[in-house]
Amino acid sequence: MPPISLLRLITALLLVLVLPALAYGASQPVTQGWEYRWGDSPFSQDGIPEWVLQDAPEKWNSIGFPSNPPGRQGRENVWFRVTLPTGEWQEPVLYIFSVDLIVQVWLEGEKIYQYGEFSADGRGRFEGWPWHEIVLPENYEGKPVYFRIFSNYTDIGLWGEVSIMDHPDLVLYILKNSLEAPVIAGFATLIALLAIIFALLQTEKKTFASISLFTLASALMLVSESQASLLIAYKPLMWDYLAAGSYYMLPVAMALLLEQWLTNHRPWVINLIWKVHLVYLVGALLGALAGVFDLSSTFPPFDALFLASLVIIFAVVLRRIRRMLREQQVLLLAFGFFCALLIVDMAVAHGVLPWGRVPVSWGMLLFSLAVVVISLWHYAGTQEALKRLNVSLEEKVAERTAKAEALARREQARVRMLTFENEKNRILGDVITELQDSLGLKQAFGLLARALPDICSPLKGAFYQQGSGDRYDRVAVWGFSRPVPLPVLLDARKGLPEPSKLPELKQWQGAEGGDRNIESATLCFWVNVESASAGNLTEGVLLLEGEGVFGKAESEYGAARLFAALDQAIQRISITLSSIALREELQKFSYEDALTGLKNRRYFDQLFEHESAVAQRNDLPLSLLIVDIDHFKRFNDTHGHEAGDDALKIVAGILQKQFRESDIVCRYGGEEFVVVMPGATSEAARDKANQLCEAVREVPIVHRKQDLGVLTVSVGVASWPNSGEKPFQTLTLADKALYRAKAAGRNRVEVSG
Repeated sequence: MPPISLLRLITALLLVLVLPALAYGASQPVTQGWEYRWGDSPFSQDGIPEWVLQDAPEKWNSIGFPSNPPGRQGRENVWFRVTLPTGEWQEPVLYIFSVDLIVQVWLEGEKIYQYGEFSADGRGRFEGWPWHEIVLPENYEGKPVYFRIFSNYTDIGLWGEVSIMDHPDLVLYILKNSLEAPVIAGFATLIALLAIIFALLQTEKKTFASISLFTLASALMLVSESQASLLIAYKPLMWDYLAAGSYYMLPVAMALLLEQWLTNHRPWVINLIWKVHLVYLVGALLGALAGVFDLSSTFPPFDALFLASLVIIFAVVLRRIRRMLREQQVLLLAFGFFCALLIVDMAVAHGVLPWGRVPVSWGMLLFSLAVVVISLWHYAGTQEALKRLNVSLEEKVAERTAKAEALARREQARVRMLTFENEKNRILGDVITELQDSLGLKQAFGLLARALPDICSPLKGAFYQQGSGDRYDRVAVWGFSRPVPLPVLLDARKGLPEPSKLPELKQWQGAEGGDRNIESATLCFWVNVESASAGNLTEGVLLLEGEGVFGKAESEYGAARLFAALDQAIQRISITLSSIALREELQKFSYEDALTGLKNRRYFDQLFEHESAVAQRNDLPLSLLIVDIDHFKRFNDTHGHEAGDDALKIVAGILQKQFRESDIVCRYGGEEFVVVMPGATSEAARDKANQLCEAVREVPIVHRKQDLGVLTVSVGVASWPNSGEKPFQTLTLADKALYRAKAAGRNRVEVSG
């Protein structure tokens, strides 16, 4: 829920609680002048219902309230209309308690509201039972408003109440009418939690679990059916599913409770009732979710089943109520009152009784209070056992506390270092993310110079970036008071300081207007950037003063660990800068195939040369796949080149989904594709190739909504160093493997070597 909406809801709740007299302003019920007309209106060429444009009073019939007109006879479409009264409103809205099932609202030939989706024949699916707020335009007074309604439910039309009011007043009106339900539901939830606790403490008494199930289901039903639930999240169908599931669970929970109370009397009827209701609950919800039927259609059969079950339950209970415990009798009376309210609410919902708000929540409140009284009585019985248990626990706690304190002291030092490292990793992660967003190396180095003080803190230091020629200029310095004991520039011709290695920190010669010795506690790190054209270059030098910080090199969380963290951070930064450098070089050319969106052969040629060099230099595996679509010429000749282009796009999409982000997929030419897999072994490449063949076989080629069948591919795989050749020769080996695959019957994978 957005913060602003949550703030408005909280403010409205406070107004309802603090100022009940001002909870909502005046409203104007719309109860006079309603008319109805069975069927559905034809639409004009402009998409406007013709019934809205034509008065035709002889075809409209008067009705007291726009719900369930006479003579339905299985019809599922009806129109209602009414002339809107005048009134003094700032933000006028038309409020409708509910609609069965979906609705469009038209005013002066313009659709001002719709809930649900109407098909071309005027039908639609159940979308939930929310309350409706229809914003009225200016000058609506005295004009007829039309309601187009579809319903395959037992009821059709508007339901409950229809009135005009201001929007702020409507929100407060909804909250005022719904406030008691969530409050009582919260109280019932606390009762359920209390019952769960007792069920855990006294596992031999399963009745607490049944009570918890009943109160939780009731609480969820109250919240889901409350109008205020839509202010929390406007998902009417979700709330209706929750309401249905919790409503259907009530007889299951109560029958389980009665079965446990009457276990000595073998209540097979009660056992059958909860099983039947459980089957209905699962079948109704799963069937509605699967689209077999609408959720709305599951309520009338359940109500009939529920009434029959209540009659049977009370018939069984009345025969044995005198033999029950006092607490059981109290709960049954509370349950009976709750069920009576449910039956009244059911009668209102089905039109047996005139519409009105039934205080079902008060029945739940009575049941919850009964549970509280009984639970307190049970709680008193457990106090003595808890006291004895506390004495035993205190002795064990005292014994273990001494051991824990000793362990805590040993862990404090480690926790401090881990906290420090976690913070540094967080900072480094943020910096890496910002570097990856850089447009080029120049921007990236500027960002790095600003971020290094935070990465290296608490160490003092300086960062040097390669300038013109062999000169490295100092672009950042931190932590020192004047004068800075580190040189302004470094001259590569005189030798850069060697990268530091623990436990030995080497000395070097540098100058700030002359030569001077740098203390052995000075650490040096090189920032190397690998370029596809120029190779590995030292683009930056980081110098850090480690004196005082690295005094205990033998400590597990001392110098060695901190040095390793810094070294790893610089390596990650170097890798990120290398990727930026490569991206800059690649962006100098156009490497995308216009048809498939994959990289083209030009991109592949330069990238493959680079990846081959990197693999050989770092002794890393490199795999290459060449993919060819089988009988593609025959496909083109049969279906045309336009269909062939669609087929290439579909195969290209499958290729992109099958491989890792680090793998590079290119269109090599015609119906051939090539995949470069840096770091992948021959086995991994072969598995990916087999997965690709299977994926292509399973996807049909659809052109202009016509299924043209499926294609297959042949794949040649070559890997270095398995091939025993140079990495760049894997292209030739993969091509030969591809020819073997095609010669062996296509739709297969061949691996070189």
